[in-house]
Parts: sequence; structure tokens; C-alpha cells
Amino acid sequence: MTFNIAGYINSAGRVQVDDLDLDAFVRHPLSAATLRCLRYMSDVESHTVCYLRDVLVTPSHRDPDVTAFMSMWAFEEFWHGEAIDEVLRLHGLKADYEHIRSVRAAQGLKDRISPVLQSVAANTIGEDFVAVHMTWGAINEWSAHAAYGSLIEKEGHPELTKLLSRIQQQETRHLAFYASQARDRLARSRRARALTRWTTQRFWAPVGSTIEPEEETRFVLRHLLGDEAGAKAIRQIDEKVAKLPGMAGLTLVERGVARFGTGARTPAAGPRRKGRPAPG
Repeated sequence: MTFNIAGYINSAGRVQVDDLDLDAFVRHPLSAATLRCLRYMSDVESHTVCYLRDVLVTPSHRDPDVTAFMSMWAFEEFWHGEAIDEVLRLHGLKADYEHIRSVRAAQGLKDRISPVLQSVAANTIGEDFVAVHMTWGAINEWSAHAAYGSLIEKEGHPELTKLLSRIQQQETRHLAFYASQARDRLARSRRARALTRWTTQRFWAPVGSTIEPEEETRFVLRHLLGDEAGAKAIRQIDEKVAKLPGMAGLTLVERGVARFGTGARTPAAGPRRKGRPAPG
């Protein structure tokens, strides 16, 4: 099914928070584990504009459907971060632009050279690179949707459930765009299929793992996906990825989370590869 880009543009917007009972977070505070996960999620959502920067220097910027979607995607993701930050502040945690600035500053040299390297590689490859970007985005959005769902189930806080469910609803449309684009682009180009399979196998890593300290990624993955329900969610994401043209037989998410000690797969010997930042 073709994604309705015009319908999405006309209905995209800020996640609704005005009707939430924010005082409920004061009366019934969230657990320390949930707050730690929310901090991680906020950092990822707030970093979206940096992912967008890296993508706009690639052939993806030449497709008006892609740029129209990504303009609205970055807008909605910004407000996801703002909404989560409000919850963090209600618990006495620092959640402001100074914190966001510190996360970006911590990326150091890799952040400065990332758009240069990605531009050179992607523009050398050409149009087929867009299939990599779309597939990567789909994997990340499936992962983010599962993570929010797991946090809803584990915490069981009514107002948090309302907020995260609304974020999930918007993430559902994001992943629908990425998956639709990935299927179409992979289906029509053998080169795109080979390139996407090779790139994701070697460089994909769990959402946020390229910007957060390793111990935070390890904690979040174990807390949200380290049980039987999490293992099932991981398998379901890999099954969705495997249905994309040229991606059969891959277990990208299972392998990716295993590098952080989550799931059943034993990590391969040798140093852990880190993936490039991609949409989340």
C-alpha cells in the first residue's frame, strides 16, 4: 500500500499533552528504572535533527516525498522529546536545552565528520543509498515502537500510558512511511538490495547506542527487552525486516541487542561494531 504523504503532512502535529493530569506524576512518581529509560528516549528524540542533518547531505534530499515526510517527522519527534522532558522535570530531573547541548557536545569529532563521510559515501553510491536510509529508518521505528510499548506495560502508570500511546501512534505513521519506501526501493533494484543487506548487517546498532554511554544502552535494552516478552518483540521486528525484499534470513535486532548482553544470541568474538546514527 502506498503511503499517503499528503494526508500525513496535513495531519502531522505536536503530540497532545494539554489534557494530561501532570499532577498524577507528583502524586504517583515513576520508578527510577522508568525515569532512566525516559531520559534515554528523550535524548534519542531530541537528537532527531542531527540525524536529519546527516540524511540531507545524501541523495535522499532530492526526493520531494522523502523531504516532505522528514520535515514533519523531525517536527513530531522534537515534540516527543519535549513531552518526555516535562515528565522528567516533574520528577526533579534536569531536562532542558543545556542537557541537549551536552549530549551533542559529547559526540565530539565523530559528530563533526559524520555528515562529511556520509555525504561522500552516499553520493558516490547514488540513488540506491536511499533504500539503505529507508530500511534503517524502518528498523529503528519498529524498535522505538516496541520500546515504548514495553515501558507502558512495565510501569502501568495511567498518565504515562496516555502519553506514550500517543507517541506510539505517531511513530506508527513514521514506520509506515519508512517501510513502504524500503519495500518499493528494494523491490526495484538488485543493487539496492545487496547494498542495504551489506550495510545493515555490518553497521546497524540499537537505537540510541551511538549517542548514549554504553552502560545506559545496556540498561535500557535489558530493562525493556531482557525478558520473554522482550525476546518476542525482538523476533517480531526481525521477522518484519526479513519480509523486506533482499533481507530474508537476517536477525539484525537479535544480533544488535546481543552485543549489549540482551537476548539469547551469544555476541561474536572481537570488538563490537558501532552503527551510524539513524532515525529513531
